[in-house]
Amino acid sequence: MILLTGFEPFGGESTNPSWQAAERAADLLCAQGRAAVAVEVPCVFGRSIEALEAALGEYEPAIVLCVGQAGGRGSISLERVAINVDDARIPDNAGNQPIDEPVVASGPAAYFSTLPIKACREAVAGLGIPVEVSQTAGTYVCNHLFYGLMDLLGDRRSTRGGFVHVPYSSEQGAAHGQPGLAVEAMAEALAMIATTTADTPVDARVTAGAEH
Repeated sequence: MILLTGFEPFGGESTNPSWQAAERAADLLCAQGRAAVAVEVPCVFGRSIEALEAALGEYEPAIVLCVGQAGGRGSISLERVAINVDDARIPDNAGNQPIDEPVVASGPAAYFSTLPIKACREAVAGLGIPVEVSQTAGTYVCNHLFYGLMDLLGDRRSTRGGFVHVPYSSEQGAAHGQPGLAVEAMAEALAMIATTTADTPVDARVTAGAEH
């Protein structure tokens, strides 16, 4: 089973392409004969992890792709690392705005994705979709959920998981004068990331680092 999650709209937006793309990617995977499900999670500190934990318990997935929106980025971003800090520039959808608080009080400083992020980058690039390995998932609810996912998967060694950021949708990008990507392309990329993960036990050894 492949579990995809996407967020509800936040920050004054009426839609969130992370949820739209996750939902469509699950449909694409099911059409390929792979068991997949998409779950929408709240853009709220704490509650997002609770929703994820419930979905993990219900579906017992082998692969988990949590997806969030990174408006202003121009590529699908495979996140490498989640850090143990909440530092919200804007309030979440429940009005919470934590500053310099840990995601998990007793947790390690960081967790790495267990997706084969470099092989996934190569596979998505082969589709002609802009993609990168990202070294930061921010300090808002996306990173919060990413860290929570990896903490929850500590007891589920057979489950691989990680976080993917998507840009604005094409419509949002045009409205904001920022890069955008069609939701259909996002969904295709997510499906490829899921299938590549399923078929790739050891990640590709290629460079995907950053100088800054």
